Amino acid sequence: MKVLAAMSGGVDSAVAAARAVDAGHDVVGVHLALSRMPGTLRTGSRGCCTIEDSMDAQRAANIIGIPYYVWDFSERFKLDVVDDFIAEYSAGRTPNPCMRCNERIKFAALLEKALALGFDAVATGHYASIVTDAAGNRELHRASAWAKDQSYVLGVLTTEQLAHAMFPLGATPSKAEVRAEAAERGFSVANKPDSHDICFIPDGDTRGWLAERVGTATGEILDREGNVLGTHEGAHAYTVGQRRGLSIGTPADDGKPRFVLEVRPKENTVVVGPKAALDIAEIAGSRFTWAGLPPEHPEQEWECEVQIRAHADPVPARAVVVSVADGRQELVITPDYPLNGVAPGQTAVVYVGTRVLGQATIDRTVSAVPVGTRAGGAVPVGPRG
Repeated sequence: MKVLAAMSGGVDSAVAAARAVDAGHDVVGVHLALSRMPGTLRTGSRGCCTIEDSMDAQRAANIIGIPYYVWDFSERFKLDVVDDFIAEYSAGRTPNPCMRCNERIKFAALLEKALALGFDAVATGHYASIVTDAAGNRELHRASAWAKDQSYVLGVLTTEQLAHAMFPLGATPSKAEVRAEAAERGFSVANKPDSHDICFIPDGDTRGWLAERVGTATGEILDREGNVLGTHEGAHAYTVGQRRGLSIGTPADDGKPRFVLEVRPKENTVVVGPKAALDIAEIAGSRFTWAGLPPEHPEQEWECEVQIRAHADPVPARAVVVSVADGRQELVITPDYPLNGVAPGQTAVVYVGTRVLGQATIDRTVSAVPVGTRAGGAVPVGPRG
């Protein structure tokens, strides 16, 4: 096949591109320039898609012996990822920019351009596997090494995108093996640290970054009963589950720490309460997609597992698609025991075994501890019947 290898400048994508060549494919490497500051340099494991990363990808492509290009996707990245991140925080939600980048840049904008240029597939260094069933349908599955599995951030892929996706590292037992292979191939990135944090906020100061772009405005910090406990300088700076930085002078009656339970951007208020109130009994979202074939009868409740963060453990659950107002449909997920610290805007990825069935951006949550209930009186959700 004619394959476009997305080369971030890291060790995973370099080895993935090399393996695609070893498999006999006609491979071209491409680095996506996403930063609007092309002179940005990487600092250790902070930041990605910098000019330094571009040069690392170039060196790897030269060793592999494949053509290499840099494509400027900075404008698309700003609109679809950065601006979306600001809008979601401004609306009181907790966005996942890596999910948006995979969805809208690496497997939408990039794949669209690749197909237009005659490529058959896009290869990336993600740790995930694609399995073809007996009927020829492609399914997204966890990687063989669960410790490095990245299927969660790929949960946004659609059936059409899976048809043109390639993950050469999916069956690799460990990241150490990939680094050893990179060293054997002579790649300078063999021991390069993995990137982490939000790539466009490399210093990690999300609160300060948002304050510069959204501004500050004094608002109230409330308890669950609506009592004013203090003030803040902008609701957008808070996220569900946050404990530090609340600056509440009066301690709770039980002397225990308070946590952010809800952000209300329209009123510019932040609601706080006990840690137990972070337990969530139900999540739901109308922005859901299927990674391959959907359930045969999605309107009938089915058993699954739900994962709400990239490195969280999957939780047994039940899911169903229901009709709601305005003709919309909603994917409703009920875990067998409460999830902790889930916020609107996060992504819930649904699994059946190792298969990624689909995902939903969470629009609403239902607390396992209703207002007025003692925090210690939460009852596990448990299977019905």
